[in-house]
Amino acid sequence: MVPHLTTALNGPLLDLERRFLAAMPTIEHWFRRQWLEHTAPLYASVDLRNCGFKLAPVDTNLFPGGFNNLNPDFLPLCVQAMQGAVEKICPDARGVLLIPENHTRNLFYLQNVAQIVTILKQAGMMVRVGSLLPEITMPTTIPLPNGGELKLEPLVRRGNRLGLGDPGSESGTGFNPCVVLLNNDLSAGVPDILKNIEQTILPPLSAGWYTRRKSRHFTAYDRVAGEFAALLNIDPWLINPYFATCNQVNFHERTGEACLAAQVDDVLQKMRSKYAEYGVKHDPFVIVKADAGTYGMGIMTVKDASEITGLSRRQRNKMAVVKEGLEVSDVLVQEGVYTFESINEAVAEPVVYMIDHSVVGGFYRVHTTRGVDENLNAPGMHFVPLAFESCCTLPNPDSAPDDTPNRFYAYGVVARLALLAASVELETADD
Repeated sequence: MVPHLTTALNGPLLDLERRFLAAMPTIEHWFRRQWLEHTAPLYASVDLRNCGFKLAPVDTNLFPGGFNNLNPDFLPLCVQAMQGAVEKICPDARGVLLIPENHTRNLFYLQNVAQIVTILKQAGMMVRVGSLLPEITMPTTIPLPNGGELKLEPLVRRGNRLGLGDPGSESGTGFNPCVVLLNNDLSAGVPDILKNIEQTILPPLSAGWYTRRKSRHFTAYDRVAGEFAALLNIDPWLINPYFATCNQVNFHERTGEACLAAQVDDVLQKMRSKYAEYGVKHDPFVIVKADAGTYGMGIMTVKDASEITGLSRRQRNKMAVVKEGLEVSDVLVQEGVYTFESINEAVAEPVVYMIDHSVVGGFYRVHTTRGVDENLNAPGMHFVPLAFESCCTLPNPDSAPDDTPNRFYAYGVVARLALLAASVELETADD
């Protein structure tokens, strides 16, 4: 059952959705060709924003942490997609070693880890969870709020292979997986125990935030969106946010402010031109955020370049540090996309989940105290797990463009464009 969802619609988005529906065979054929040339990340989630005149991705996470928020009815989709993904890398499926974040106190995150374990097991894999935490020196079972439990075990490295210690094993070799699956975004860097191991690591270490940059992802997305827009003869701006970058910014010392203010002004000017073209009456805004990192840290909404040079000490302190206490020096200035969707009068944005190149579901991130021009990935957010009753891949051409299956099909198309961009991004990083 889909909860009451309110979407402010006007011409451009409805027209975009009509084009998606009319071109569905062309779109799906195009995606099939792309996946012959590119390898999809094992899994990913994409944050979308729908402002009625534009539908665009604003973030792509290669270490998704919300599988527990998906509609349980979509578990078979997840299992089928995971079977295909893992069998390509490890045909004999000896085992998968899953390495999560060090969030033992975040029980909702651990429910996500437990759900990934469930998906892997139902896909026919042997799977165990190895922890990077030094205090995990023996198998430790953690009870979860939903009544389940998750067992964490200490990682053991033998030569160039990573596994787990099995004290009762007669061979002494313990668990010997063929795939290491990361659900840890490596913000603080690559731990020594993960370096130079011979097993396949998914996502690759180069996907970690210690080296990944959002600007590189959106550069790849710009290329993908341009090709897709040409295929459908649409304005790429309708699915693509403008962005710019500034490096060597230091919020504490107030260096790099002039660069940042100039880039903010440049993106806002481009937006004003597009708003005038499409008759958009809202004020343009940009999101200034760390070029690396996640968890909604180091993000602010800016409507005028003068706000950059007028930041208070509190604002500068908030922007200066992200996850793991890392200082921000590379900054992304991204076109702000309003979200004119709401659930029970609370602002909402869709998040689409994918395994391999298949959409497997999604949910709405909802925030009761944030505005339509603010980041919703912040304390106080909650999720509406049953929001997507269809899997984003089964449109109904006999229904209106904004009917649920068709709206979610548009979500799935744009999310897969971001997934394809992530594939291109990772190929570039590996060169």
